[in-house]
Formats: sequence, C-alpha cells, structure tokens
Amino acid sequence: MTLKQLSVFLENKPGALSRACRLLGNAGINIQTFALADTQQFGILRLVVREWEQAKSVLEQHGFAVRLTDVVAVEVPDRPGGLAEVLESIERAQVNVEYMYAFTAKRDGKGLLLFRFDQPEQAIAQLRSGHLTTVDTAELFKRLAQ
Repeated sequence: MTLKQLSVFLENKPGALSRACRLLGNAGINIQTFALADTQQFGILRLVVREWEQAKSVLEQHGFAVRLTDVVAVEVPDRPGGLAEVLESIERAQVNVEYMYAFTAKRDGKGLLLFRFDQPEQAIAQLRSGHLTTVDTAELFKRLAQ
C-alpha cells in the first residue's frame, strides 16, 4: 500500500522551482503535497500528485530529471508524543526512515505523514500490527477532495 512520489532534480538557481511548478499547473496537475531539499549544486522537489504518470512525462519532456519513488502515507495522532509512537513502532521492526514530510490537512485528530522507508513492506506490516493506519492512493485522494 504505497503511493507514488516524484523526485524532481532542479538546478539550484532562481526560477528552476517555479518553472517545474508552472509546467505542472499548465498541464492541469495539482500538487497535493511536497517537500524541497537543496544542496549548493541542486535541489530535489519531492511531490505527490494524482496524475503522477502525466506529471513525470511533462517534466521529462521539458528536460527535468525525474525519479519515481514509493512512499507510505501514515496517520499520526496529532498530540504530544504521537509521532514518537509511530517512529518507535517502526524502530522495533528495524526499518529505517530515510525521510518524511506532512500533508497540511488533519482529520479526526490525526495528521497524515509521508514516509520513505528502506523496507516499505516491512514497515507497513509493522504499522498495521500496531493498529496504526496506512492510507492507500484511493483513500488519500478521497480525503483530499473533502
């Protein structure tokens, strides 16, 4: 139950980020959530969109290097210690969190975080055994539409 994330490699110069976003906007593709990391030479725009195949194609046609990655959406209790409980569950399974970022929307007192795990299937099994909820693509976009 993973989601597809696009990692777009950007030159670290003015206009590179807006160009990628404008291309997606012109194609009618809405960015649902994103994270941006940078180094001195380049940046990585990680994003989730409903039409990931189209987004990948549009960006590649305009010269962007794009990598497809599986991520896991996890409901996290929105209270002190909620994230620590999720991370401790993952730790018990000896799974590494490579990175994570959040959606801005909350529901029923829970936030939604995207995780990149080194062993996603093992992480999902561990989360479910701890009665934590992972969200598939259909459920994610249903929630975002509400």
